[in-house]
Amino acid sequence: MNAPKKIAAGADATGAKGQKDAQTAEVVEVQDDLDAMLQGLLKSTPKLASPGDAGGGQRCGLVAIVGKPNVGKSTLLNALVGQKISITSRKAQTTRHRITGMRTEGQTQFVFVDTPGFQTLHGNALNKSLNKAVVGAVADVDLILFVVEAGSFTPADARVLSLMGKDIPAILIANKLDNVHRRGDIAPWLQDMQTKHSFAEFVPMSAKNPKDIARLLGICEQFLPEQAWWYSEDELTDRSEKFLASELVREKLFRLTGDELPYTSTVVIDKFEEEPPQKKGQKRLLRIAATIVVERDSHKAMVIGDKGERIKRIGMETRVELEKLADAKVFLELWVKVRSGWADDEARVRSFGYE
Repeated sequence: MNAPKKIAAGADATGAKGQKDAQTAEVVEVQDDLDAMLQGLLKSTPKLASPGDAGGGQRCGLVAIVGKPNVGKSTLLNALVGQKISITSRKAQTTRHRITGMRTEGQTQFVFVDTPGFQTLHGNALNKSLNKAVVGAVADVDLILFVVEAGSFTPADARVLSLMGKDIPAILIANKLDNVHRRGDIAPWLQDMQTKHSFAEFVPMSAKNPKDIARLLGICEQFLPEQAWWYSEDELTDRSEKFLASELVREKLFRLTGDELPYTSTVVIDKFEEEPPQKKGQKRLLRIAATIVVERDSHKAMVIGDKGERIKRIGMETRVELEKLADAKVFLELWVKVRSGWADDEARVRSFGYE
């Protein structure tokens, strides 16, 4: 750390500019130390055999994104795909389905699988269904992205890590790096993480940083096998517009009700009809009717809001975003119904579209 000290000493004579230079030099040195530490760790890590090491031809493979609730998995998926296909909010358990997103770059097609956050606090029928999706996702993929918050490792993180086998390469994604104020603290944390699992790579990053996303894509490519693409080059997801409509309603529902509304609230699409353009130059029309399912009358009142203002806003924001994603004119009707205890009823959980 001698160099930063020398620059800092000179700051007395040069004022604010010298202080700024000192801070910049210290950040660069910390980053250099972090990069060197990462290289050293990976040299000592027994790498798993990677089918993507062979050259030439097309590559294609499954990449599972796993982690506890609220570590940024859906934000990461959207960034990797290059377009929003998975909803996000501050509320835990926002993602409830296995969502597949594709990105084709050059000769490589990445097939990313976003999973629900593994739930350890509650054992109702809904959470059992969500956890089943996580376990299934890590069983048959080419690569696992294990997402944690940079500098943190909780018992919930450990539970997810315990699901990962030794025979599938795994990359540690130290996400939300922009929230870490002292980058130097990350180095010892990464060393400790290496004792918990033989990760093939370490990627400290922010899912909101395009450069970090580009770097991660380059790393993932090395682990994908040579084989023909599974999807056409312009496909982004295997989910239908009907599914995306229900997810967008649920996203706006959670964002506009905050922590007041239980996460067990869900959305069911009752009608989804497509009409072709009536005139040349017009867009197709999607007519959608959806029901927001809550567990109590008080929750219903909360969703509707004063004089219906909240449900109107949920509908408006959903419609605007869906029109952009689907490139269509959207007519959306929303209703709210009370179904007490549905999250504990396996049959009803299945009827609402959960496996």
